[in-house]
Amino acid sequence: MEQFDPPLFSTFYIEFLSTGKGMLHARSPVLAPVPGGHLAHMPTQESATNKPSAAAKSSRKAATKPPAPTLIVPGEHLHVQVTKRTLSEALGLLERVVPTRSTNPLLTMLRLDASEAGLTLSGTNLEVDLACFAPAEVHHPQSLVVPAHLFAQVVRNMNGELIELSLEGTELTVRAEGSDFKLQIGDLGAYPPLTFPQVADAVVDAAALAGALGSVRYAASNEAFQAVFRGIKLEHQATFARVVASDGYRVALCDFPTTEEGRTLIIPARSVDELVRVLRDGEARFTYGDGQLSVTTSRIRMNLKLLDGEFPDYDRVIPKEIKLKVTLPAAMLKEAVGRVSVLADRNANNRIEFLVSGGKLRLAAEGEYGRAQDLLEVVQSGAVPTMSLAFNARHVLDALTPIQGEVELLLSGPTSPAILQPVDQSGYRSVMVTLRV
Repeated sequence: MEQFDPPLFSTFYIEFLSTGKGMLHARSPVLAPVPGGHLAHMPTQESATNKPSAAAKSSRKAATKPPAPTLIVPGEHLHVQVTKRTLSEALGLLERVVPTRSTNPLLTMLRLDASEAGLTLSGTNLEVDLACFAPAEVHHPQSLVVPAHLFAQVVRNMNGELIELSLEGTELTVRAEGSDFKLQIGDLGAYPPLTFPQVADAVVDAAALAGALGSVRYAASNEAFQAVFRGIKLEHQATFARVVASDGYRVALCDFPTTEEGRTLIIPARSVDELVRVLRDGEARFTYGDGQLSVTTSRIRMNLKLLDGEFPDYDRVIPKEIKLKVTLPAAMLKEAVGRVSVLADRNANNRIEFLVSGGKLRLAAEGEYGRAQDLLEVVQSGAVPTMSLAFNARHVLDALTPIQGEVELLLSGPTSPAILQPVDQSGYRSVMVTLRV
């Protein structure tokens, strides 16, 4: 059975940061934002004075029973009108973050904060905190927590385009065109506090960031023992930013323009998946915290826990001396590799051979049930007239996915890593290790 060349990198040690989530007291005073994005207690009428009155002291000493719960005055409880589409979009993003099951049942809930501007829905899985804003008509603003996935399922199944929400006692009523659902709300005071910063340290183009992260995500490792390779590195250069991912056998990197200075950090690949889903056009504002990156756009706020560790020196594995260059349409190469790989041996790293000679590229694969080959016309240049080498077919297909138009295959030798990159020099490159011939 054919083997990989030694991995591009050795394994690096990494340790995860503690989440350190706190809890709000069930009977804390009103919370209000202060500079820096944290929540602070607003003083009550009694605490605003320098000293409590003697009557107040006597009253507290004499108290033997907890205060009676605040009653909701009829006609003054929370009432919201929101379109089904707007609410469903926000819930769809949160559903991917909030867990369906957890040892802490509160983590399966989402927080709903109603203000005069609309609804803010937020949730967490202790690695990613997400808050989404949904424009709505709100009367008598209040906050509450509800089961996230059950609430989303109810909203998706409602008839009509307008949904009404109202809080009646300990139940949230969801109505639309004759349908009426009542959901039990959770303990708001016990829900983990989620804070998002108000000041940005750097600004990048949201669409460019999403495109870059999405193009390299495939190269990040999914194996638990490969520590730092489970993340994507984000680094800032003088006039551009770069994202890099590697599983030790391949490297994918993509540059995108930016004029902002920023930190170098490693974002967990699973968190990157959620970040890419919420990024759209416009600006993405970065705020750097202790082991955390906060991203803010016009519609969402997100806190991402970062990986701690040293990303390997990927630049040393990128070939510097190119001996042979092959150019052809990316779609044509991808289709041919897909056809031939049907018969590639799954037990031999999906091996597919590339033979370049005389302006032609021959692809060949052989497995337990037969063999296949395909011949493609290419533009060939370089000092070496012919070269034979082999790759993992899955790696080639992954590397070709982000490329549109024509692709360049840059070869430095039969046993050296090869580069796949678009001809238009869009900033994306993929470096793949070769299999032994």
